Amino acid sequence: MNIKVKGERLKVKGLILLALMSIQISSAQELLNYPLDTVNGEEVYRYQVEKSIGLYRVGVNFNVPQSEIIRLNPHLRERGLHYDEILLLPTGRKVVKSEEVIVKSEEVPDTVIAEVQDTVVTESRDSVIPEVQDTVVTTDTVATEPDNRRVVELALLLPFESHQTKRSGNAERMMEFYQGALLALHALQNDSILYRLRVYDTERSERRVQALCDSTELDSVQAILGLVYPIQIERMAEWCALHQVPLLLPFSNDMDLASHPYVMQFNSSDQQEADSLCNWLESHQEDVHIVLTEVKEADISSSVRTLRKQMKARGIGYTALPLHDLMNDSAAYALDPEKENLIVLHSDRYQQIRILLPHIMTLRHVGYRVRLVSRYAWQKDQIELPQVYTSMFTQNGDKEGYDALWEQTYKTQHTSEHPRYDLLGYDLMQALVQVVRGSSEPMNGLQSTIQWKQVQQGGYQNACVGVIAY
Repeated sequence: MNIKVKGERLKVKGLILLALMSIQISSAQELLNYPLDTVNGEEVYRYQVEKSIGLYRVGVNFNVPQSEIIRLNPHLRERGLHYDEILLLPTGRKVVKSEEVIVKSEEVPDTVIAEVQDTVVTESRDSVIPEVQDTVVTTDTVATEPDNRRVVELALLLPFESHQTKRSGNAERMMEFYQGALLALHALQNDSILYRLRVYDTERSERRVQALCDSTELDSVQAILGLVYPIQIERMAEWCALHQVPLLLPFSNDMDLASHPYVMQFNSSDQQEADSLCNWLESHQEDVHIVLTEVKEADISSSVRTLRKQMKARGIGYTALPLHDLMNDSAAYALDPEKENLIVLHSDRYQQIRILLPHIMTLRHVGYRVRLVSRYAWQKDQIELPQVYTSMFTQNGDKEGYDALWEQTYKTQHTSEHPRYDLLGYDLMQALVQVVRGSSEPMNGLQSTIQWKQVQQGGYQNACVGVIAY
Protein backbone atom coordinates (compact mmCIF):
# COMPACT_ATOMS: atom_id res chain seq x y z
CA MET A 1 0.00 0.00 0.00
CA ASN A 2 1.25 3.50 -0.79
CA ILE A 3 0.75 6.45 1.53
CA LYS A 4 1.67 9.96 0.45
CA VAL A 5 3.30 12.14 3.13
CA LYS A 6 4.22 15.69 2.12
CA GLY A 7 5.13 14.66 -1.40
CA GLU A 8 7.04 11.46 -0.53
CA ARG A 9 5.84 7.86 -0.57
CA LEU A 10 6.11 5.28 2.16
CA LYS A 11 5.69 1.60 1.32
CA VAL A 12 3.75 -0.10 4.11
CA LYS A 13 2.76 -3.75 4.13
CA GLY A 14 -0.87 -4.47 4.91
CA LEU A 15 -3.51 -2.30 6.54
CA ILE A 16 -2.30 0.43 8.87
CA LEU A 17 -4.45 0.31 11.99
CA LEU A 18 -4.00 1.94 15.35
CA ALA A 19 -5.68 -0.89 17.22
CA LEU A 20 -5.56 -4.62 16.44
CA MET A 21 -8.12 -5.80 18.94
CA SER A 22 -11.76 -6.81 19.30
CA ILE A 23 -13.98 -3.81 20.01
CA GLN A 24 -17.01 -3.75 22.27
CA ILE A 25 -19.89 -1.36 21.47
CA SER A 26 -21.97 0.66 23.90
CA SER A 27 -24.11 3.75 23.74
CA ALA A 28 -22.87 7.09 22.38
CA GLN A 29 -23.69 8.74 25.69
CA GLU A 30 -20.73 6.93 27.33
CA LEU A 31 -18.34 8.93 25.17
CA LEU A 32 -19.02 12.16 27.03
CA ASN A 33 -16.19 11.92 29.56
CA TYR A 34 -14.86 14.93 31.38
CA PRO A 35 -12.67 17.42 29.48
CA LEU A 36 -9.13 18.19 30.56
CA ASP A 37 -7.58 21.54 31.36
CA THR A 38 -4.39 22.90 32.87
CA VAL A 39 -4.36 25.15 35.95
CA ASN A 40 -1.06 26.52 37.28
CA GLY A 41 0.86 23.77 35.50
CA GLU A 42 -1.38 20.99 36.86
CA GLU A 43 -3.60 18.83 34.68
CA VAL A 44 -7.18 18.72 35.94
CA TYR A 45 -10.60 17.40 34.98
CA ARG A 46 -13.41 19.90 34.51
CA TYR A 47 -16.33 18.14 36.19
CA GLN A 48 -19.87 19.55 36.04
CA VAL A 49 -21.63 18.84 39.33
CA GLU A 50 -24.67 16.59 38.96
CA LYS A 51 -27.90 16.76 40.89
CA SER A 52 -28.13 15.16 44.33
CA ILE A 53 -24.39 14.65 44.72
CA GLY A 54 -22.23 15.94 47.57
CA LEU A 55 -18.54 16.60 48.04
CA TYR A 56 -18.00 13.23 49.70
CA ARG A 57 -19.54 11.36 46.75
CA VAL A 58 -17.47 13.35 44.24
CA GLY A 59 -14.33 12.34 46.14
CA VAL A 60 -15.36 8.69 46.17
CA ASN A 61 -16.30 8.63 42.50
CA PHE A 62 -12.99 10.14 41.41
CA ASN A 63 -10.87 8.60 44.17
CA VAL A 64 -9.71 12.07 45.19
CA PRO A 65 -9.34 13.26 48.83
CA GLN A 66 -11.72 16.07 49.74
CA SER A 67 -8.72 18.16 50.79
CA GLU A 68 -7.43 18.00 47.19
CA ILE A 69 -10.81 19.04 45.80
CA ILE A 70 -10.94 22.03 48.16
CA ARG A 71 -7.33 22.94 47.30
CA LEU A 72 -8.28 23.31 43.62
CA ASN A 73 -11.66 24.86 44.42
CA PRO A 74 -11.10 27.14 47.46
CA HIS A 75 -14.56 28.70 47.10
CA LEU A 76 -16.00 25.47 48.56
CA ARG A 77 -14.82 26.58 52.01
CA GLU A 78 -17.18 29.55 51.84
CA ARG A 79 -20.38 28.27 50.24
CA GLY A 80 -20.15 24.51 49.61
CA LEU A 81 -21.08 22.59 46.50
CA HIS A 82 -23.69 23.86 44.01
CA TYR A 83 -25.48 21.91 41.28
CA ASP A 84 -24.22 22.50 37.71
CA GLU A 85 -21.05 24.35 38.71
CA ILE A 86 -17.67 23.29 37.30
CA LEU A 87 -15.24 21.64 39.71
CA LEU A 88 -11.55 21.18 39.02
CA LEU A 89 -10.35 17.68 39.96
CA PRO A 90 -6.72 16.49 39.79
CA THR A 91 -5.82 13.79 37.26
CA GLY A 92 -2.56 12.88 38.97
CA ARG A 93 -0.61 13.28 35.74
CA LYS A 94 2.33 15.60 35.20
CA VAL A 95 1.86 18.36 32.62
CA VAL A 96 4.49 19.35 30.09
CA LYS A 97 5.58 22.98 30.48
CA SER A 98 3.46 25.32 28.42
CA GLU A 99 6.31 26.42 26.15
CA GLU A 100 6.76 22.80 25.09
CA VAL A 101 3.21 22.34 23.83
CA ILE A 102 2.70 25.60 21.93
CA VAL A 103 2.53 24.66 18.24
CA LYS A 104 3.17 27.39 15.71
CA SER A 105 1.71 27.06 12.25
CA GLU A 106 5.02 25.95 10.70
CA GLU A 107 5.56 23.38 13.47
CA VAL A 108 2.40 21.31 13.03
CA PRO A 109 3.56 17.71 12.31
CA ASP A 110 3.31 16.26 8.82
CA THR A 111 -0.16 14.95 8.09
CA VAL A 112 -0.72 11.63 6.40
CA ILE A 113 -3.26 12.31 3.65
CA ALA A 114 -5.21 9.36 2.31
CA GLU A 115 -6.63 9.47 -1.20
CA VAL A 116 -9.39 6.86 -1.17
CA GLN A 117 -9.29 4.93 -4.40
CA ASP A 118 -11.78 2.77 -6.27
CA THR A 119 -10.53 -0.36 -4.49
CA VAL A 120 -9.92 -1.00 -0.80
CA VAL A 121 -6.85 -2.82 0.46
CA THR A 122 -7.63 -6.37 1.54
CA GLU A 123 -4.26 -7.58 2.82
CA SER A 124 -3.57 -9.19 6.18
CA ARG A 125 -4.15 -7.23 9.38
CA ASP A 126 -0.68 -8.27 10.55
CA SER A 127 0.94 -5.01 9.57
CA VAL A 128 3.73 -2.61 10.26
CA ILE A 129 2.31 0.24 12.34
CA PRO A 130 4.29 3.45 11.75
CA GLU A 131 5.02 5.89 14.53
CA VAL A 132 2.07 8.22 15.12
CA GLN A 133 2.89 11.91 14.87
CA ASP A 134 2.10 14.42 17.60
CA THR A 135 -1.40 15.33 16.49
CA VAL A 136 -1.99 12.96 13.61
CA VAL A 137 -3.46 9.49 13.18
CA THR A 138 -2.39 7.65 10.05
CA THR A 139 -4.95 6.39 7.56
CA ASP A 140 -5.21 2.96 6.03
CA THR A 141 -6.19 3.45 2.42
CA VAL A 142 -4.47 3.46 -0.94
CA ALA A 143 -2.98 6.75 -2.23
CA THR A 144 -2.16 7.68 -5.81
CA GLU A 145 -1.20 10.83 -7.65
CA PRO A 146 -4.20 13.07 -8.36
CA ASP A 147 -5.61 12.64 -11.86
CA ASN A 148 -8.19 14.78 -13.60
CA ARG A 149 -10.71 14.33 -10.83
CA ARG A 150 -11.72 17.15 -8.52
CA VAL A 151 -10.05 16.79 -5.12
CA VAL A 152 -12.21 17.11 -1.99
CA GLU A 153 -10.34 17.32 1.32
CA LEU A 154 -12.11 16.27 4.51
CA ALA A 155 -10.93 16.03 8.12
CA LEU A 156 -11.76 13.58 10.92
CA LEU A 157 -11.06 14.75 14.49
CA LEU A 158 -11.51 12.15 17.25
CA PRO A 159 -9.86 11.15 20.56
CA PHE A 160 -7.94 8.04 19.46
CA GLU A 161 -5.57 8.27 22.48
CA SER A 162 -2.72 7.21 20.22
CA HIS A 163 -0.07 8.13 22.80
CA GLN A 164 -1.59 6.05 25.59
CA THR A 165 0.10 2.77 26.47
CA LYS A 166 -3.31 1.19 26.95
CA ARG A 167 -6.19 2.83 25.11
CA SER A 168 -9.65 3.01 26.62
CA GLY A 169 -12.77 1.35 25.27
CA ASN A 170 -13.89 4.76 24.00
CA ALA A 171 -10.73 5.09 21.93
CA GLU A 172 -11.38 1.66 20.42
CA ARG A 173 -14.87 2.79 19.42
CA MET A 174 -13.38 5.89 17.80
CA MET A 175 -11.12 3.63 15.77
CA GLU A 176 -14.12 1.63 14.64
CA PHE A 177 -16.01 4.83 13.74
CA TYR A 178 -12.98 5.79 11.65
CA GLN A 179 -12.89 2.45 9.83
CA GLY A 180 -16.56 2.80 8.90
CA ALA A 181 -15.93 6.33 7.62
CA LEU A 182 -13.18 4.99 5.34
CA LEU A 183 -15.54 2.41 3.86
CA ALA A 184 -18.03 5.21 3.18
CA LEU A 185 -15.45 7.15 1.19
CA HIS A 186 -14.69 4.02 -0.77
CA ALA A 187 -18.39 3.65 -1.63
CA LEU A 188 -18.61 7.33 -2.66
CA GLN A 189 -15.62 7.27 -5.00
CA ASN A 190 -16.37 8.07 -8.64
CA ASP A 191 -14.70 9.14 -11.86
CA SER A 192 -14.97 12.86 -11.16
CA ILE A 193 -14.04 13.23 -7.46
CA LEU A 194 -10.98 12.18 -5.46
CA TYR A 195 -11.40 12.24 -1.66
CA ARG A 196 -8.55 13.00 0.70
CA LEU A 197 -9.02 12.44 4.42
CA ARG A 198 -6.91 14.11 7.11
CA VAL A 199 -7.22 12.29 10.44
CA TYR A 200 -6.19 13.89 13.76
CA ASP A 201 -6.02 12.53 17.28
CA THR A 202 -7.56 15.25 19.46
CA GLU A 203 -7.33 13.15 22.66
CA ARG A 204 -9.10 15.12 25.44
CA SER A 205 -7.00 18.22 25.02
CA GLU A 206 -8.18 21.68 24.07
CA ARG A 207 -4.55 22.48 23.25
CA ARG A 208 -4.51 20.04 20.34
CA VAL A 209 -7.59 21.62 18.78
CA GLN A 210 -6.21 25.09 19.45
CA ALA A 211 -2.95 24.14 17.70
CA LEU A 212 -4.89 23.00 14.64
CA CYS A 213 -6.92 26.21 14.55
CA ASP A 214 -3.78 28.34 14.87
CA SER A 215 -1.97 26.47 12.10
CA THR A 216 -2.67 26.21 8.36
CA GLU A 217 -3.37 22.45 8.53
CA LEU A 218 -7.09 22.73 7.86
CA ASP A 219 -7.04 25.63 5.41
CA SER A 220 -7.79 23.39 2.42
CA VAL A 221 -10.39 21.25 4.21
CA GLN A 222 -13.97 21.56 2.94
CA ALA A 223 -15.77 19.83 5.82
CA ILE A 224 -14.97 18.32 9.24
CA LEU A 225 -16.42 15.27 11.00
CA GLY A 226 -15.87 14.56 14.69
CA LEU A 227 -15.02 16.04 18.10
CA VAL A 228 -16.44 14.80 21.38
CA TYR A 229 -15.68 17.17 24.25
CA PRO A 230 -17.55 20.48 24.62
CA ILE A 231 -14.43 22.58 25.23
CA GLN A 232 -12.98 21.33 21.92
CA ILE A 233 -16.24 21.73 20.03
CA GLU A 234 -16.64 25.39 21.00
CA ARG A 235 -13.15 26.26 19.79
CA MET A 236 -13.50 24.42 16.48
CA ALA A 237 -16.99 25.86 15.91
CA GLU A 238 -15.46 29.35 16.07
CA TRP A 239 -12.84 28.37 13.50
CA CYS A 240 -15.49 26.84 11.21
CA ALA A 241 -17.60 30.00 11.36
CA LEU A 242 -14.57 32.12 10.47
CA HIS A 243 -13.61 29.86 7.53
CA GLN A 244 -17.18 28.86 6.53
CA VAL A 245 -16.47 25.14 6.87
CA PRO A 246 -19.25 22.69 7.94
CA LEU A 247 -18.62 20.79 11.20
CA LEU A 248 -20.66 17.60 11.77
CA LEU A 249 -20.83 16.53 15.44
CA PRO A 250 -21.45 12.76 15.91
CA PHE A 251 -22.12 12.67 19.66
CA SER A 252 -23.00 16.08 21.14
CA ASN A 253 -26.68 16.89 21.78
CA ASP A 254 -26.60 20.22 23.61
CA MET A 255 -24.86 22.61 21.22
CA ASP A 256 -26.35 26.12 20.91
CA LEU A 257 -26.95 25.73 17.19
CA ALA A 258 -28.65 29.12 16.85
CA SER A 259 -25.25 30.71 17.55
CA HIS A 260 -23.18 28.37 15.36
CA PRO A 261 -24.35 28.50 11.73
CA TYR A 262 -21.74 26.03 10.42
CA VAL A 263 -22.39 23.26 12.96
CA MET A 264 -24.52 20.18 12.24
CA GLN A 265 -25.57 18.04 15.19
CA PHE A 266 -26.53 14.41 14.58
CA ASN A 267 -27.86 13.55 18.05
CA SER A 268 -31.39 14.67 18.83
CA SER A 269 -32.23 17.36 21.38
CA ASP A 270 -34.57 16.85 24.37
CA GLN A 271 -37.21 18.86 22.53
CA GLN A 272 -37.02 16.67 19.43
CA GLU A 273 -37.32 13.51 21.50
CA ALA A 274 -40.29 14.94 23.40
CA ASP A 275 -42.04 15.92 20.15
CA SER A 276 -41.45 12.49 18.66
CA LEU A 277 -42.74 10.68 21.74
CA CYS A 278 -45.81 12.95 22.00
CA ASN A 279 -46.67 12.19 18.37
CA TRP A 280 -46.57 8.50 19.25
CA LEU A 281 -48.68 9.03 22.39
CA GLU A 282 -51.36 10.95 20.45
CA SER A 283 -51.69 8.07 18.02
CA HIS A 284 -52.02 5.53 20.88
CA GLN A 285 -54.30 7.42 23.30
CA GLU A 286 -57.06 4.81 23.07
CA ASP A 287 -54.73 2.01 24.12
CA VAL A 288 -52.28 3.70 26.52
CA HIS A 289 -52.68 5.22 29.98
CA ILE A 290 -49.78 7.49 31.00
CA VAL A 291 -48.43 7.51 34.55
CA LEU A 292 -45.87 10.14 35.63
CA THR A 293 -43.84 9.58 38.80
CA GLU A 294 -43.80 12.69 40.97
CA VAL A 295 -40.82 14.05 42.90
CA LYS A 296 -39.52 17.51 43.75
CA GLU A 297 -39.14 19.66 40.64
CA ALA A 298 -35.41 20.01 41.29
CA ASP A 299 -35.00 16.22 41.06
CA ILE A 300 -36.61 15.89 37.62
CA SER A 301 -34.13 15.55 34.76
CA SER A 302 -34.23 18.12 31.97
CA SER A 303 -35.36 15.60 29.36
CA VAL A 304 -38.29 14.40 31.51
CA ARG A 305 -39.19 18.01 32.30
CA THR A 306 -39.24 18.79 28.57
CA LEU A 307 -41.48 15.79 27.91
CA ARG A 308 -43.96 16.82 30.64
CA LYS A 309 -44.08 20.36 29.33
CA GLN A 310 -44.78 19.15 25.81
CA MET A 311 -47.51 16.76 27.01
CA LYS A 312 -49.26 19.59 28.83
CA ALA A 313 -49.00 21.86 25.79
CA ARG A 314 -50.67 19.19 23.63
CA GLY A 315 -53.31 18.29 26.17
CA ILE A 316 -52.07 14.73 26.63
CA GLY A 317 -53.56 13.50 29.91
CA TYR A 318 -51.76 11.50 32.59
CA THR A 319 -52.03 10.29 36.18
CA ALA A 320 -49.50 11.52 38.75
CA LEU A 321 -47.92 8.84 40.94
CA PRO A 322 -45.87 9.90 44.01
CA LEU A 323 -42.58 8.06 44.01
CA HIS A 324 -43.04 6.73 47.55
CA ASP A 325 -46.30 5.03 46.51
CA LEU A 326 -44.44 3.17 43.79
CA MET A 327 -41.70 2.22 46.26
CA ASN A 328 -44.33 0.90 48.71
CA ASP A 329 -46.00 -1.20 46.00
CA SER A 330 -49.23 0.79 46.46
CA ALA A 331 -49.35 2.18 42.93
CA ALA A 332 -52.33 0.18 41.68
CA TYR A 333 -54.76 3.08 42.17
CA ALA A 334 -52.88 5.06 39.52
CA LEU A 335 -53.11 2.29 36.90
CA ASP A 336 -55.80 1.45 34.37
CA PRO A 337 -56.63 -2.29 34.30
CA GLU A 338 -58.10 -1.99 30.79
CA LYS A 339 -55.12 -0.30 29.10
CA GLU A 340 -51.39 -0.57 28.86
CA ASN A 341 -49.88 1.69 31.54
CA LEU A 342 -46.93 3.71 30.27
CA ILE A 343 -44.78 4.77 33.23
CA VAL A 344 -42.56 7.84 32.88
CA LEU A 345 -39.91 7.90 35.61
CA HIS A 346 -38.39 11.11 36.96
CA SER A 347 -34.81 10.66 35.75
CA ASP A 348 -32.91 9.74 32.60
CA ARG A 349 -30.00 8.35 34.65
CA TYR A 350 -30.22 4.59 34.93
CA GLN A 351 -28.50 4.48 38.32
CA GLN A 352 -31.25 6.64 39.82
CA ILE A 353 -34.15 4.55 38.54
CA ARG A 354 -32.68 1.07 38.88
CA ILE A 355 -34.08 0.61 42.39
CA LEU A 356 -37.62 1.25 41.06
CA LEU A 357 -37.65 -1.53 38.47
CA PRO A 358 -38.47 -4.44 40.84
CA HIS A 359 -41.55 -2.53 42.05
CA ILE A 360 -42.71 -2.04 38.46
CA MET A 361 -42.14 -5.73 37.78
CA THR A 362 -44.38 -6.50 40.78
CA LEU A 363 -47.23 -4.63 39.09
CA ARG A 364 -46.81 -6.83 36.02
CA HIS A 365 -46.82 -9.96 38.14
CA VAL A 366 -50.22 -9.08 39.65
CA GLY A 367 -51.76 -8.67 36.21
CA TYR A 368 -51.31 -5.04 35.11
CA ARG A 369 -49.96 -4.31 31.66
CA VAL A 370 -47.03 -1.99 32.22
CA ARG A 371 -44.55 -0.44 29.81
CA LEU A 372 -41.66 1.87 30.63
CA VAL A 373 -40.54 5.08 28.90
CA SER A 374 -36.79 4.57 28.86
CA ARG A 375 -33.65 6.21 27.56
CA TYR A 376 -31.81 4.65 24.66
CA ALA A 377 -28.70 4.37 26.85
CA TRP A 378 -30.53 1.93 29.16
CA GLN A 379 -30.80 -0.77 26.50
CA LYS A 380 -27.41 -2.25 27.38
CA ASP A 381 -28.72 -2.93 30.90
CA GLN A 382 -31.27 -5.47 29.60
CA ILE A 383 -34.27 -4.26 31.58
CA GLU A 384 -36.89 -7.02 31.76
CA LEU A 385 -39.79 -4.75 30.93
CA PRO A 386 -41.52 -3.72 27.70
CA GLN A 387 -40.23 -0.27 26.79
CA VAL A 388 -40.72 2.76 24.57
CA TYR A 389 -37.78 4.97 23.68
CA THR A 390 -36.68 7.45 21.04
CA SER A 391 -33.70 6.79 18.83
CA MET A 392 -31.87 8.01 15.75
CA PHE A 393 -30.90 4.42 14.95
CA THR A 394 -34.06 3.20 13.23
CA GLN A 395 -32.86 2.49 9.69
CA ASN A 396 -32.21 -1.03 8.42
CA GLY A 397 -30.13 -0.76 5.26
CA ASP A 398 -28.07 -3.36 3.41
CA LYS A 399 -25.97 -4.43 6.37
CA GLU A 400 -25.19 -7.82 4.80
CA GLY A 401 -23.42 -6.22 1.86
CA TYR A 402 -21.64 -3.82 4.17
CA ASP A 403 -20.54 -6.61 6.54
CA ALA A 404 -19.13 -8.55 3.60
CA LEU A 405 -17.08 -5.50 2.59
CA TRP A 406 -15.96 -5.02 6.22
CA GLU A 407 -14.78 -8.64 6.47
CA GLN A 408 -13.05 -8.46 3.09
CA THR A 409 -11.28 -5.24 4.03
CA TYR A 410 -10.38 -5.73 7.68
CA LYS A 411 -10.16 -9.55 7.77
CA THR A 412 -12.44 -9.89 10.79
CA GLN A 413 -16.10 -10.42 11.52
CA HIS A 414 -18.01 -7.64 13.23
CA THR A 415 -20.04 -7.70 16.42
CA SER A 416 -23.79 -7.37 15.98
CA GLU A 417 -24.29 -5.02 18.97
CA HIS A 418 -26.37 -1.91 18.43
CA PRO A 419 -25.61 0.82 17.70
CA ARG A 420 -22.46 0.03 15.77
CA TYR A 421 -19.88 2.77 15.74
CA ASP A 422 -18.54 1.72 12.35
CA LEU A 423 -22.04 2.11 10.88
CA LEU A 424 -22.33 5.50 12.56
CA GLY A 425 -19.04 6.54 10.95
CA TYR A 426 -20.24 5.16 7.60
CA ASP A 427 -23.56 7.01 7.70
CA LEU A 428 -22.18 10.33 8.95
CA MET A 429 -19.32 10.39 6.43
CA GLN A 430 -21.89 9.84 3.68
CA ALA A 431 -24.02 12.65 5.14
CA LEU A 432 -21.03 15.00 5.31
CA VAL A 433 -20.13 14.38 1.68
CA GLN A 434 -23.76 14.99 0.73
CA VAL A 435 -23.54 18.42 2.39
CA VAL A 436 -20.29 19.19 0.55
CA ARG A 437 -22.05 18.35 -2.70
CA GLY A 438 -24.79 20.82 -1.85
CA SER A 439 -27.62 18.30 -1.46
CA SER A 440 -30.33 18.84 1.16
CA GLU A 441 -32.24 15.62 0.46
CA PRO A 442 -32.87 13.14 3.32
CA MET A 443 -30.27 10.37 3.48
CA ASN A 444 -31.22 6.78 4.26
CA GLY A 445 -28.11 5.30 5.83
CA LEU A 446 -27.37 1.77 6.98
CA GLN A 447 -28.27 2.57 10.58
CA SER A 448 -29.78 6.06 10.54
CA THR A 449 -32.01 8.28 8.46
CA ILE A 450 -30.63 11.82 8.39
CA GLN A 451 -32.35 15.05 7.35
CA TRP A 452 -30.96 18.43 8.34
CA LYS A 453 -33.28 21.10 9.70
CA GLN A 454 -31.99 24.61 10.36
CA VAL A 455 -32.34 25.96 13.89
CA GLN A 456 -33.52 29.57 13.57
CA GLN A 457 -30.84 31.20 11.39
CA GLY A 458 -28.03 29.12 12.85
CA GLY A 459 -26.77 25.57 12.51
CA TYR A 460 -28.55 22.35 11.62
CA GLN A 461 -30.11 19.52 13.62
CA ASN A 462 -30.86 16.00 12.42
CA ALA A 463 -34.66 15.94 12.28
CA CYS A 464 -35.07 12.16 12.05
CA VAL A 465 -35.93 10.77 15.49
CA GLY A 466 -38.04 7.64 15.69
CA VAL A 467 -39.97 5.87 18.47
CA ILE A 468 -39.19 2.22 19.13
CA ALA A 469 -41.65 0.17 21.19
CA TYR A 470 -41.06 -3.40 22.28
